[in-house]
Order: sequence, then C-alpha cells, then structure tokens
Amino acid sequence: MSSFVDTLPEVFERFGRIVVRRMFGGHGVYHDGRMFALVIGDTLYLKTDAESAPHFDRLQLPAFTYERQGKLTQLSYREAPAEIFEDRGEAALWARRAWEAALRSGQPPKSSRPRQPAAKKKAAAKKTPVRRTSGNKP
Repeated sequence: MSSFVDTLPEVFERFGRIVVRRMFGGHGVYHDGRMFALVIGDTLYLKTDAESAPHFDRLQLPAFTYERQGKLTQLSYREAPAEIFEDRGEAALWARRAWEAALRSGQPPKSSRPRQPAAKKKAAAKKTPVRRTSGNKP
C-alpha cells in the first residue's frame, strides 16, 4: 500500500474502524463491510448520492471519472475536501455522509473475511478429513 493509504485509519479514527483493499488500480475504503471511499493515486474520493451531493457541490469538489473504451465514465464518488486531513472531526463528518450514501445505495456489505485465491481453496478442500460414522467401516 502507499504511504497515503496508510494514513487513512488515522484520518478516520473518529469515524470508526476502516479496512482498505486493493482494487482496479486503486484502493477501496470500507467500514462495516461497505465501501464508502475510493483512493486513486493520492486522491481520496467519497461516496455520494442525491442527498449528500449538495455538500460536495458547495465546495465544487469534482467527481471521479475515468475513460473506458473511449467513453468518459463518472462514478458516484467525489473528491474529499482537503480539510479532512487536518481535522479529525471533519473527517468523521464527511466519512459518515459517504457511508450513509453507501447504505442508501442498497449494495450489500462485503464479507470482512479476506478472499482466498482459488488455488488455496482447492488445496484446503483436498485436506478436508472424511468423517466416518459408526455404520461406515474402512
């Protein structure tokens, strides 16, 4: 992980425990299994929706966009205000807004358990002992 990403648990300490996971060239930031922020490079984007967008609009914070197959795509994440990196109270406020937008999105929470690569799953399945009942004799 980058040194920027490593600072995020401290930035959001008043909000609560976060988990950062690598994803498509960046990192997802999760709280209670729901992704509420996205990090691309050294830029933090927070989840938005119709209810939270006016807070971002007032500060003219841009949306996260990327190009795919020649088309510009905009996601429902907006750049976080710079003051959250200096003020833990502000960080908690903005994180809560983003997390509530994630809750309203209807997306189910992700498992907090790290996923195993397919090769490890197969190896674990091969090692599973066979249970014998009293009716089965070797």
